[in-house]
Amino acid sequence: MEEKENLYFASLKISGINFKVITSHKGVRSIFINKRDYKPDNITATALHPDDPYMMNVFKELSEYFNRERKEFSVPLDIIGTEFQKKVWKQLLKIPYGKTISYIKLAEMVGDVKTVRAVGKANGSNPVPVIIPCHRVINADGKLGGYSAGLDVKEKLLETEGGLSLELFSK
Repeated sequence: MEEKENLYFASLKISGINFKVITSHKGVRSIFINKRDYKPDNITATALHPDDPYMMNVFKELSEYFNRERKEFSVPLDIIGTEFQKKVWKQLLKIPYGKTISYIKLAEMVGDVKTVRAVGKANGSNPVPVIIPCHRVINADGKLGGYSAGLDVKEKLLETEGGLSLELFSK
């Protein structure tokens, strides 16, 4: 019989955005943005206070990010995905704070420009948005593209980082 994994969750509104975070004993598993009553399928999780040690200081670091006191996150991650998704997410971590790149550039970073659609799909399925900065990927024409939490949130994240300007792409 498979042992059931202990998961935990807490919610907090930071800078006008509702965050629901799910953690395991190893690290942050998922972040849901502006989905107040959202409960993922097949997950039993214990509700905790946002500053509980099992929340890995994620809310503290998110608050620091929105206060422009943090550019990189140090919380441990325990994300689940395919090897390809993890490869894409690892490349996302290389995009500097305040910079943006195109989906095509991200596909090049992953190793094959022909995988641009698969890269876009992996980018969109990032389980820990903000911490893994999928919001820093925009369309080649300079438009924001999509974002799982909505374009208003993507725009707010890029504005927080100073990455929304006339020169959207890093050189």
